[in-house]
Amino acid sequence: METYKNNQSTVEFDPMCDKENPQKISFEDVSAAAFRIQSGIVKTLCVKSHMSSIYGMDIYLKNDFLQHTGSFKERGARNALLLLSQEAKRHGVISASLGNHSQALSYHANLLHIPTTVVMPNVAPIMKIQKCRSYGANVIIHGNDMKEAKYHAMSLAKEKGLTYINGYDHPHIMAGQGTVGLEILEQVPDVDAVLVPVGGGGLLAGVATAIKHLKPHVLIYGVETEKCPSMRVAMKHDEPVCVDIRSTLADGLAVPTVGYNAYRTVKPIIDKLVTVNEDWIARAILRLAEQEKYVVEGGGAVGVAAIMAGLVPELANKKVVCILSGGNIDTTILGRCLERGLAAESRLVKFKVTVSDRPGGIAELCKLIASIGVSIKDIMQERAWVFGDIFSVRVKVVCETRGPEHLDELRTLIANTYKEWNFARECDFDNYPRRNSTDSLDSASH
Repeated sequence: METYKNNQSTVEFDPMCDKENPQKISFEDVSAAAFRIQSGIVKTLCVKSHMSSIYGMDIYLKNDFLQHTGSFKERGARNALLLLSQEAKRHGVISASLGNHSQALSYHANLLHIPTTVVMPNVAPIMKIQKCRSYGANVIIHGNDMKEAKYHAMSLAKEKGLTYINGYDHPHIMAGQGTVGLEILEQVPDVDAVLVPVGGGGLLAGVATAIKHLKPHVLIYGVETEKCPSMRVAMKHDEPVCVDIRSTLADGLAVPTVGYNAYRTVKPIIDKLVTVNEDWIARAILRLAEQEKYVVEGGGAVGVAAIMAGLVPELANKKVVCILSGGNIDTTILGRCLERGLAAESRLVKFKVTVSDRPGGIAELCKLIASIGVSIKDIMQERAWVFGDIFSVRVKVVCETRGPEHLDELRTLIANTYKEWNFARECDFDNYPRRNSTDSLDSASH
């Protein structure tokens, strides 16, 4: 393993992921991987979704979050480990990952008796860190993001004589991930399109390689989060380019630079690249929990998010498979995602309103809200920062509605009853208060 310099530090060069000599995987690589890993991987179900009738297409969900460690990453990890030389197996392996690849590598290396070290950035979910340790891996927490963690892991690889296994760009990893595509064609032989989550690009490269070889007419769409659009930027510049990572619900897709091998494999065979925002990802997590009873992480839900957001209208009346690639979401993050999804669907609403502070003022507000079937979840009073009438109190209310139409009914009721009010989804509370007038409802609905 050689070294090179960037503007921050000297880091290691991975010969399996060479910018100057990218490696494209072939269908034969994927089919060989399928035979090699079959005894250690779950052949996950691909089932028709309850959401099909809602969105006007036959939606099938490839449930790869049901692998033992909760993600598709096991396929590539097992394939790469089995292809190591005996000497490499003896010395051990190392990798950097936000969690899913680390868990997969740790689990299968433990089964195969190969020493493993994983480097995880401090933003990695706690649950994923604990899982890696439970599988017997040496876990090192280092860096604020994947870039810093990766540089540290590659430095340790050279120092300790370990084999570095890139979690998304190693050719053996990509070939293993491609086995998802083979299973999809077996389970839904007349599929029209497959929506694939995109982080580093390994899953997309493998699936596209497998499916396009056997059925070139099947559309392959990559889906990534707008908070880390590394594949979109790579396509724009015709090469992988480092992008800034922002906090995202799809933490498993937060890879700053797509793989060089993955990009060169994907570019000639991908049909469309879709970028989804955080609200739609949250809504997809919520919808999968409510409709399918699946707990899926943000990165695994992006395909469903793209359909819900109306970003693939050309797929109407077609058979579409969404790969649910991972289910490793922290319970604390899950709660936030569900609440954000409810808020995005106007089913969780926050507003402020100024009411009389005389006896019965707040009670009248509660009765008014209840009169139209809206449920109050939380209510808080503010007196010190209310200007003007000393006998007024500002009330912040968090409540549940049935959706946008029910919210409109609530908004109209509040606007027609009180002079000062503000709904959080419409404008910032810093602009509070909004004074009622003959056109106040229209002005509040911009």
